[in-house]
Order: sequence, then structure tokens, then C-alpha cells
Amino acid sequence: MTDELLHSFASDNYASVHPEVLEAIGRANVGHAVAYGGDKLTAEVTDLFVEHFGDDIDVAFAFNGTGANVIGLTLLLRSYQAIICAESAHINTDECGAPERMLGSKLIGLATPHGKLTPELLDDVNRHVGSEHQVQPKVVSITQSTEVGTAYTVDEIQALAEWVHSRDMMLHMDGARLANAAATLGVGLGELGGRAGVDVLTFGATKNGAMGAEAVVVFCPPENLPIKFVRKQSMQLSSKMRYVAAQFQAILSNDLWLRNARHANAMARRLADGLVGVPGIELVHPVQANGVFARVPRRVIDALQVDYRFYVWDEATDTVRWMAAFDTTEADIDGFLASIRRHAGT
Repeated sequence: MTDELLHSFASDNYASVHPEVLEAIGRANVGHAVAYGGDKLTAEVTDLFVEHFGDDIDVAFAFNGTGANVIGLTLLLRSYQAIICAESAHINTDECGAPERMLGSKLIGLATPHGKLTPELLDDVNRHVGSEHQVQPKVVSITQSTEVGTAYTVDEIQALAEWVHSRDMMLHMDGARLANAAATLGVGLGELGGRAGVDVLTFGATKNGAMGAEAVVVFCPPENLPIKFVRKQSMQLSSKMRYVAAQFQAILSNDLWLRNARHANAMARRLADGLVGVPGIELVHPVQANGVFARVPRRVIDALQVDYRFYVWDEATDTVRWMAAFDTTEADIDGFLASIRRHAGT
């Protein structure tokens, strides 16, 4: 790996902070303000969440996605109850066991087609309800967009919510890339949340232009779930909350969330379209958000990683993940494609 890397395709977390977010932080950085979320800006941004996600919600801001997921899941179950998720779910693969350690609850990971759970897949998990010898499934957790770049439609979420609620269970959504899913589906953020039947949502801004801002949104009903106390115990309460709130102010105003997500999705689509006809390279999942998953010859992977940083998603099958972000340019994509074609021998 050279010291001077070209544009990274490893993660949208590698991206810079959007200038409008930095400007919002700068505007917040004046004088003194009440700590721990008691400031005027945090109240105003909470109202922005109501505009996007609907009335009768509760919102708590957090530092990172793992912390937000732990808070959201803690609200929904006890230690003898279990969380059903896709095998590929971030809570199952990339959070170092944090949900299981902090909650004391078991994760049940299911193999899924293109990263998405369905009611049919859930049916077999619910066979031991009432048996004291087995953990009791209580929460279904889905990721939007999924870890393999696909998006749950509104109808698919509603079908899962109906299945879950008919069994006295709860639906959690890890919305680290919720904006990308909403952009590709052509719906508002709220259409994928409580209006679709989600009980608790973690909404991520960090991957969409923020510096470090996540939120837990409760729909079910908020007065019964002590979100602020759980956030404090989870070590996610910011003393200088106005700086987290300022990032959401920028993201949720003037459609910045949508502009950023649309651009990232378009760059991923440009990359996927450019791979057509390149020998030895095969897309393994539909490209519906800002990620491209492809099976690539090992020699091409090794050659590309001299200059570009990205993840090999599955070493056994030589499947890679290439992520686009709000600051990915057409020139970045075209240069990367040129390198791919060169190393693939076209």
C-alpha cells in the first residue's frame, strides 16, 4: 500500500465531513449553552426529527452506530429474550459482541437472500415460544440499507412489522444508511420508520456527511421506554450536545441528507455499470444504495490494493465491497474503473 492513496472505496466512513455540516458546527460554537441537550439548538433539531419522522416520537442523540444500536435494543427486551437478525447484520458481525455483552441477550443470525429478512425466514425461529429452555425471540432487527447494499421496500418492512407485532414482538431498524435507502426508493425518511411499522430506529448521519452523529428514534410509544436513562447508562450522553445536534441540523435541512445520498448512490451505480463486460468480474448483489459487491479475481484484487483501499468482503469467494460516498466524484469512479480494466486485462 502506498503512502499516497487515491480515493478510498473502503467505507463511507472514510469520507470527509460535508462543508454544510462544518458550517453548522461553526455556527453552534458561539458562547455558552446549556449542557447535556438542554440547549435551544438541540430542541430545534428535535423538532426537525418530528417533521421527518412524525409526531409522538422520542429522540436521543448518540456518538456512534454501535452505541445507538445498543440503546435501541436495550429499550426493547430483557436478557432472556433474543434478537433475530440477518447473519450479515452489523450488530452480529461488526460490533465486537457489544449488543450481546451490554444487553445479555442472544443474537440469532439467519442466512438471507441479498441480506434481507422475510416473514418466511422468520417462521422457523419461533418454534420454542414458551419453553424455559430456549431464549425467547422478542426483537427482529433489520438494516436499511442492508450490509450488502440492498434496500427493504416499504411493503417489505410493513410485512415484517405485521409478522412481528402479531407475535407480540418488536421491530428494530439499524438505519446507518437509511438516507441511501430512502433516496433509492424515492420516499421520505419517515416512510421507512414508524409509518412502516418500525418500533425503534437508529438513524445514522455519520456515513452521510456528518462528523459523528447518530440518533435513536422511538415510535412505540415513547413514554413507555426510558430512552434518556438508557442512553446515559450506555455512555452515549454528550455533555456538549449542541455540536451533535448541529450536525443533524445541517443533514436534515435543505435536503442535504437526500442530496448526499442520491449522489453516493449514483456513483455506486456508475461504478456498477462500468463493470459490465469486464472479464472475470461479477456483481453478486443488486446495487440499490451506495455499495457495490463483486466477485473479482484475486490477482486483480491484489493489484488494485496497491493504490486503493477497500475491503475483501468474503475471502473464500474473492468478493469485494466498494463503497461510494457523498464526496466521491465521477473522476474517482472513472479512474478506478480504468485501473480495474487495466488489471483485468481489458
